[in-house]
Amino acid sequence: MEDTKQAAGASVPGKKPFPDVQLSRDTRNIPIGKVGVKDISYPIVVMDKNRSFQSTVARINMYVDLPHHFKGTHMSRFVEILNTYREKIALDKMETILAKMKEKLGASSAHLEMEFPYFIEKTAPVSGAKSLMEYTCTFSATLSDHFDFVLGVKVPVTSLCPCSRELSAYGAHNQRSIMTVQVRYNEFLWIEDLIECIEACGSSPVYSLLKREDEKFVTERAYENPRFVEDMVRDATVRLLAMDNISWFSVEAENFESIHKHSAYAAIERSKNI
Repeated sequence: MEDTKQAAGASVPGKKPFPDVQLSRDTRNIPIGKVGVKDISYPIVVMDKNRSFQSTVARINMYVDLPHHFKGTHMSRFVEILNTYREKIALDKMETILAKMKEKLGASSAHLEMEFPYFIEKTAPVSGAKSLMEYTCTFSATLSDHFDFVLGVKVPVTSLCPCSRELSAYGAHNQRSIMTVQVRYNEFLWIEDLIECIEACGSSPVYSLLKREDEKFVTERAYENPRFVEDMVRDATVRLLAMDNISWFSVEAENFESIHKHSAYAAIERSKNI
């Protein structure tokens, strides 16, 4: 469904006007909640607590609603809007971009989703070796009658099984786990602070670079700090409830079990407004 500069009624000299098929009438009387484009790779700028800003590349989804009487939307207009804000796509521009989507596409609601890698320099606990750690983050925003924004991040941690430790004469099975947190907040929240909050809920944080003395330290720390997935999401809930600027959150923990074929999973969602 391509849109061009030659909208309905426009023409190229000497040629027949191009019809605007998208605006033709649909008779099935079925509105569409979300229609648009997915998986656009595009550069964005993210606020960095330690370096002011960080440039990264996001996978972007853009949608609007479509009234029942229109056949389709103009897909190219989504990309045109992105190009308008080239090198300026950042958190503080999301509401503006959504408003432009509503305006250009004649919609009553607009949705913008971004998933991107975010890098934080981490220091190994004993050697002090520094390395970059990658986290997958998401921005999800909607503009209808009001603006809604959700920040998400996937945080890898180590989890050591309390049951295995209790049963075994020595050792205990442990694995890498992923904790996924999404939050709505009233005041600005640094990605780094949210990650730090969630990392504290596992048996040990995960690092990109560890020397021998660091491996000994994190292995023993995990053994001294066993966690079920239930423990991890409950600990996260306590910590997130204590953060005054967060109004709603969901947190999930998934253990990629080292002695089972399946994963272990737990999730909690909570609103502070209720």
